[in-house]
Amino acid sequence: MSVNITMIGTGYVGLVTGACFAELGHDVICVVKDERKIARIKAGEMPIYEPGLASLVARNVEQGRLRFSTETGASVKGRDAVFIAVGTPSEETTGHADLTYVYAAAKEIGKAVDRFTAIVTKSTVPVGTNRSVHGKLVDATDRDDLFAIASNPEFLREGAAIQDFMEPDRIVIGYDDPRAGDVLARIYAPLTSRGVPLVSTNIETAEMIKYASNAFLAIKVSFINEVADLCEQVGADVRDVATGLGLDRRIGTAFLRTGPGWGGSCFPKDTRALLMTAKNMNVPARIVEAAMEANAERKQTMIDRVRAFCGGGVQGKRIAVLGVTFKGQTDDMRDSPSLDILPRLAAEGAQVVAFDPSNPSEASRLLPGVTMAPSVLAAANGADALVVLTDWMSFRSLDLKQIASAMRRAAMLDLRNLFESEKVLRDGFQRYAGLGLGEPT
Repeated sequence: MSVNITMIGTGYVGLVTGACFAELGHDVICVVKDERKIARIKAGEMPIYEPGLASLVARNVEQGRLRFSTETGASVKGRDAVFIAVGTPSEETTGHADLTYVYAAAKEIGKAVDRFTAIVTKSTVPVGTNRSVHGKLVDATDRDDLFAIASNPEFLREGAAIQDFMEPDRIVIGYDDPRAGDVLARIYAPLTSRGVPLVSTNIETAEMIKYASNAFLAIKVSFINEVADLCEQVGADVRDVATGLGLDRRIGTAFLRTGPGWGGSCFPKDTRALLMTAKNMNVPARIVEAAMEANAERKQTMIDRVRAFCGGGVQGKRIAVLGVTFKGQTDDMRDSPSLDILPRLAAEGAQVVAFDPSNPSEASRLLPGVTMAPSVLAAANGADALVVLTDWMSFRSLDLKQIASAMRRAAMLDLRNLFESEKVLRDGFQRYAGLGLGEPT
């Protein structure tokens, strides 16, 4: 049964979720404040890099299930559910989640709601936020019978968001008013009818599930990064260690790939917010805090690795870099390791030339001293070292022989263990080093 849904916020979460709701058969309005952005989206120009999103949006717009509007008030009236999917960035000074946009959306919704509507927070928000949203709605409507609040955290991986929505591990909904639970159950019925688990709980628990999930995964990545460092010293191969760990069903294989540190829109922000919540409640969160510290140090030690790989210093060296986004299959540079590593190398006198398949629009601004190249070959031309910084799947099919022949010194420092050393050396590179492969780099 189709549900009338309005999505406030069409960033990464809002646009993907709105398009996927429409694909499930619901009637969806996505509120976008900028007419020009709407025109670009309708023309197939997505504001985010996400495989398959453009075709998904186009199909549902054409079939009349997905619309865009600049008017919040008109888009809220007469709807069954209104989702808040706006940004919650970290405050620079405190680390708390900035809820300005969430509360502003709640105020606008409250002014417009004209019949019973489930108001659902999709944004990642600290525990207690939905209660505050309820207060904002009451202030705006001067009544509380027109709406019921609910929490419905998202678990979308950038680069695989559509698949994650359509084939989720679980759907989490938190509510007190059963009317909100009924609306959400109808919205997700096309998925739960196929056996997707639905976790129905109270609002605070739903909020906590999101933060606890991301913090645990961040801890898992920091753990395998430290194991990788130990592997180098004892002669073990972290890839096999991760396989042996992951095959234990209590642990699982996901997030056991070593790398230069975690970043992106979720892990850094959510671990900070969870830590601040714990401090506010006078509850120790030592493991989360240690993972954050380890990750910050991890990015700095990658600079040391590049220096060592280049003979002790990078002055006068041309360094080619593969990837600048925080991970492959996305154009997101938020808290990417590249932001810590590459400007520092440039400041130390290296000529840093990078290529990223997504061609992120913010790269030049965020990476002072770094030149963005139009191709891998252009980056590698005359380089003294090739540093693999991001795990783009397309890098696996590169012509390594051609790249090696273009370099002044064919040496690869693979900070993602994306390549096999035997193939790299067979294809013309004189030197290869990865992370945690049993030999100190």
